[in-house]
Amino acid sequence: MTKRVAIFISGGGSNMVRLLEDMVGDHPARAVLVLANDANAGGLKKAADLGIETAVVDHRPFNGDRAAFEAALQAKLDTVDPDILCLAGFMRVLTEGFVAPWEGRMLNIHPSLLPKYKGLHTHARALAAGDSEHGCTVHLVTPALDDGPILGQAKVAVQSDDTPETLAARVLTKEHLLYPAVLRRFAAGDPTPVML
Repeated sequence: MTKRVAIFISGGGSNMVRLLEDMVGDHPARAVLVLANDANAGGLKKAADLGIETAVVDHRPFNGDRAAFEAALQAKLDTVDPDILCLAGFMRVLTEGFVAPWEGRMLNIHPSLLPKYKGLHTHARALAAGDSEHGCTVHLVTPALDDGPILGQAKVAVQSDDTPETLAARVLTKEHLLYPAVLRRFAAGDPTPVML
């Protein structure tokens, strides 16, 4: 049975676009909604241009009331009844109250080789540590930040002249390969991690 997927974004949605472009033909999943927490997120138009329903739940009017914001997110999800939720550059930390009902069905992509460098500024942190390799991870979301079971990783070599920006660009290229591969395998029920 084809899995229904909702994708959360906050910005341009480049990973979202790659997921949508991959979900064609005999893919075991199809997108039913792209939801952003910012009406100006560039990814909304890209999703609409690809024929995907979009929605916005702006976090700002909730004035820090995370429970109310998350209830509004869930209300939007309830209208499309997804099986899987993919976070693709969604820049809001979700509470246990939202995550718990989705546990085992919510994926996130993070720009580091977890468990290294949870949180922000991962590329600068990898360079500061003198790492020889860096990369990205797709994992299941749990209430702990960037801490769920790993579904796939892709590595890049760190170059001697790398800046956080050049390293980020190379990692993003890998993200665009890794996330679609993981979603395809996950939606098909294959638990084998994807390693690129």
